[in-house]
Amino acid sequence: MLAVRERAECSRAHPSALVAGIFDVDGVLLASPHERAWREALDGLADPIRFTSPVYQALVAGKPRLAGALSALEALGVPDAERQATAYAERKQARLEVLVRAGAVHAFPDALRFVQSLAALGLPMACASSSKNADAMMREIWLDGGGNLLDIFKANVNGRDLRQGKPNPEIFLLAATELHVEPARCFVVEDASAGIEAARAGGMAALGVARLGDADVLKAAGADLVVTSLDDVAIDDLAAGRLRCRRT
Repeated sequence: MLAVRERAECSRAHPSALVAGIFDVDGVLLASPHERAWREALDGLADPIRFTSPVYQALVAGKPRLAGALSALEALGVPDAERQATAYAERKQARLEVLVRAGAVHAFPDALRFVQSLAALGLPMACASSSKNADAMMREIWLDGGGNLLDIFKANVNGRDLRQGKPNPEIFLLAATELHVEPARCFVVEDASAGIEAARAGGMAALGVARLGDADVLKAAGADLVVTSLDDVAIDDLAAGRLRCRRT
């Protein structure tokens, strides 16, 4: 009973009924090798051990590639970080492509169950990742009923060249536009604080997925609900437009 109370405390009422979902990809739908690629690409620039998961989540996740590279190098105290950022980002991309070809991409089972449940309800969904690799990775994930993971989404704004990255809400507002749904009636599923902040800045409900034990960080960023697994979201409530924890 205590665990249910603790989860429910993270939930607050959103002023509008929710009718559409917008999903980040890395860390929400897919366990991708982005973080590993960033870490391994640091060789010769900084000690890779210092590139921890909290560093990745706080400074790199959800940002355009070059912006993430610069943020990481500056945080790690790399001299002349601005000049080094482009080459670092290119090395990361090359390393990522090697890892993807080696099969280092997996879908989170709870995420697959969640999006397929929403699809069965007829809820329109969009995928919205700043990564230009997201489409290729999602096409590698096949669903039990046929088709790949990318096919289940009505709108796809992955990898778009936008003026500003998260925490600016531009990518989520674009997704709402392509879904033909008012932003206030969308919920965004994110695992990074920058994404939660972007959702709130766009007037959307924010569902945080704390896969790394970082629930407090996502709450502090403004998440309306934080769960450790998408299995904990009440599908019946979501069908009625409310973002709540599943009752056990």
